[in-house]
Amino acid sequence: MLANSVILQSSFGSFWSLVVQSGPVAQLVLLILLGFSILSWAIIYKKYRLFREIEQQSLEFHEEFQQRSSLSEIYHECENYPMSPLAGIFANGYQELNHRVQAARNSSDAAEPSQRQTVINSMEGLKRTLSKSSMAEMLAMEKSLNWLATTGAVTPFIGLFGTVWGIMNSFHGIGLTGSASLAMVAPGISEALIATAAGLAAAIPAVVAYNHFTNNARLMESEMDSFSVDFLNLIERELMARRET
Repeated sequence: MLANSVILQSSFGSFWSLVVQSGPVAQLVLLILLGFSILSWAIIYKKYRLFREIEQQSLEFHEEFQQRSSLSEIYHECENYPMSPLAGIFANGYQELNHRVQAARNSSDAAEPSQRQTVINSMEGLKRTLSKSSMAEMLAMEKSLNWLATTGAVTPFIGLFGTVWGIMNSFHGIGLTGSASLAMVAPGISEALIATAAGLAAAIPAVVAYNHFTNNARLMESEMDSFSVDFLNLIERELMARRET
């Protein structure tokens, strides 16, 4: 255990000494990669907490939706689930439905069956409202994920640039000294390869997190589509039941 700790400290010390001894261009590349990595990890942490809250609140809200029979009761419960996309879709759909009901009541034809038929005929507009709300929720969930994709795509090339630059300097030094021994080449090559390692260290977590969160967003999109259908079916059943009575 002690031997492993000593080896680890030695490796870290060697890595840090190579960073300190690197040229200004290599240090600038490493600084840029460090910025990419820090921001990516901040987004990963934020998105992890966000999707965890989304999943938990959506599950609880869906249970409320199934248990309660009154749309107004469900609507008042929406404020208890601010992170749930399902609650946001329901709130927007309910408000649109109320708007159309009020418009039907204020129409010239005051007969209740006619008003109900007017609301039924406007279901396509309600579907568009739900679809628009779903897209807004998706945009909110996918916010900042593009940065993870950019990090995964760009940082390996930034690291490669630092490596190429370091190797160029190494060969330039070989040309000036006229010596191509391993002792002469190895330090410069090892310094150059640090940039590639740093680029991969920034890119790999970003790519993994991007794929994970994108998959979570697609699953939630499927749940939102299913919930929208359930919501429309519930409204149609209530309107048809009142029509029969």
